[in-house]
Amino acid sequence: MFRLSARFALLAASALGLQSSMAAADDTQTSRGEYLVTIGGCNDCHTPGYFLGKPDTSRFLGGSDVGFEIPGQGVFVGRNITPDKETGIGSWTREQIVTALQTGQRPDGRVLAPIMPWHAFAQLTEEDVTSIAIFLQSLKPVSNQVPGPFKPGEKVSTFMFRILPPGETAASVPN
Repeated sequence: MFRLSARFALLAASALGLQSSMAAADDTQTSRGEYLVTIGGCNDCHTPGYFLGKPDTSRFLGGSDVGFEIPGQGVFVGRNITPDKETGIGSWTREQIVTALQTGQRPDGRVLAPIMPWHAFAQLTEEDVTSIAIFLQSLKPVSNQVPGPFKPGEKVSTFMFRILPPGETAASVPN
């Protein structure tokens, strides 16, 4: 009986050590993901208030309140990339987040907005992109439904930046 208990205790200790090292690996990847999200400037386009000079840190990465207009393509607002299941990416798997970052393909089949620099993220290592996904999934979910995307000519319900090709003039704003 003692041998069986000793073996069980050894297996249990081994399993706890494995869980502990797995948790440490997740902590390392989460920290790496946070670092990459920070230097990647994800906060800029995905946190409300950032472009208006007052980032709302209580809704960090919860979706912008300013869109980018791209001629002929429409207006795109930085989405909520927190793990909120209703308004964010909470229903996306880790693999789906990695795929979106590396290929620009969302789980619903849509392509990410042209302003999203997924081509740059595609150059990251698999480990780095996975770390970003792990970090995003570790965030506090933020319930924030972001408007849009808006098709060309569609009425926009948010502030926007207009991106114009060289030689174009800014549109006049009606009084």
